[in-house]
Amino acid sequence: MKKMAMSILAAMMIFTASAAQAAAATHTVKKGETLYKISRQYDTTVNQVKKWNNLSSNLIKVGQKLKVSGTSAASSTPAPEETASSNVVKELTVKATAYTAYCKGCSGITATGINLKKNPNAKVIAVDPNVIPLGTKVYVEGYGEAVAGDTGGAIKGNKIDVHMSTNQKAKNWGVRTVNVQILK
Repeated sequence: MKKMAMSILAAMMIFTASAAQAAAATHTVKKGETLYKISRQYDTTVNQVKKWNNLSSNLIKVGQKLKVSGTSAASSTPAPEETASSNVVKELTVKATAYTAYCKGCSGITATGINLKKNPNAKVIAVDPNVIPLGTKVYVEGYGEAVAGDTGGAIKGNKIDVHMSTNQKAKNWGVRTVNVQILK
């Protein structure tokens, strides 16, 4: 009898673990959520969520069920980056390219006066000031916290340029669609 009870208990534990993992493998989109927020919640990337769900754009709808990693997002203590979300004023999806202070004809001085040649590791993005005002603090997916400190002739609308310390790093960045959080 004792062996039978242990077997039933073990089977129930396996079933419960499987059910919890299955529940964590999908996410139902709620109002106000973006792929970026969902990807951070499940400690993955926007591109990975798009791949898992065969999405060709960042457009998602309330009630849509998305495949996400098998790890649970529930945590009693949020990750340090997640606590910064309370400082988010607005979120945008933009096309991001990269630039350096060493391009042909570049002075290395941004529109706001930052000397990128003296500060090659500065996290600065070039923006359309009509979309993101100069001086704004932002969080750029895949780049980190930065300041909107420059403009560019090709930067119009929802486009940004992220500053890289070398031409090779700029080439490695390429062109990406990323989420930008405007911070307080």
